[in-house]
Amino acid sequence: MNIGAKILRVKSCPSTNDLAKELALSGESEGMVVIAEEQTRGKGTKGRDWYSARKKGLYLSVVLTPPFPDISLLPLVAGIAVSDAVLSCLGIRVGLKWPNDVVWEGKKLGGILCESGFLGNRVNYAILGIGLNVNYEKGDFPKGIRRQAISLKLIKKEKIEEEAFLDCLWKFLNHWYGCFLKGEKQRILRAYQETSVLPLGEKIDLITDREVLSGVYRGLDPQGGLILERDGLRESFFSAEIKTIQKAKKEE
Repeated sequence: MNIGAKILRVKSCPSTNDLAKELALSGESEGMVVIAEEQTRGKGTKGRDWYSARKKGLYLSVVLTPPFPDISLLPLVAGIAVSDAVLSCLGIRVGLKWPNDVVWEGKKLGGILCESGFLGNRVNYAILGIGLNVNYEKGDFPKGIRRQAISLKLIKKEKIEEEAFLDCLWKFLNHWYGCFLKGEKQRILRAYQETSVLPLGEKIDLITDREVLSGVYRGLDPQGGLILERDGLRESFFSAEIKTIQKAKKEE
């Protein structure tokens, strides 16, 4: 298996994740990648839309078939690979914001979306979606997200050669997915924490649909859950439970 060895390129599709899922269900082999010039209904986490302007970003999905059912670290694997590729290829150090965002100086540069299907206790497919703002100018973003979004071109102040970047990305995706297959959980968690914008020991607020939970960030558990310490007790939380994370407000 070699991620990036086989690529389906399309001018437009509703979602590369959906197209990759169709390919997986039709028997496409692991490592197949779908890349679109644009998405008309790009997907973010929690049902949000992912704005996907034509030829301005990188919109891709990878078909994976892990041999074991615990695939909770796959979004972290993708984030680390993207971070390593951006640093290696472009010399830009980006951060990872748990659980799915790639950021630079507080602005959103990209996102990860992992979707999966199971047959009993066996993974039928896992689709690893990556969206990255590559050659956007400021005016290419919708007004509603313009202040919060950034692109590699805006950071680097020059046009990014996508193919050279993809070669870098395939290398790091294969490396970190290989670590995942070998069960090297602690290595993945350490690498993620080294790139995380959230330092260990930070006081944070976890905002859910029902309440705000305040405590101290103590890292990630072996399933990639965020560990929050409150009143001396530690509890893990997962992305489905959390609307957003913010630094705790300083007491007056």
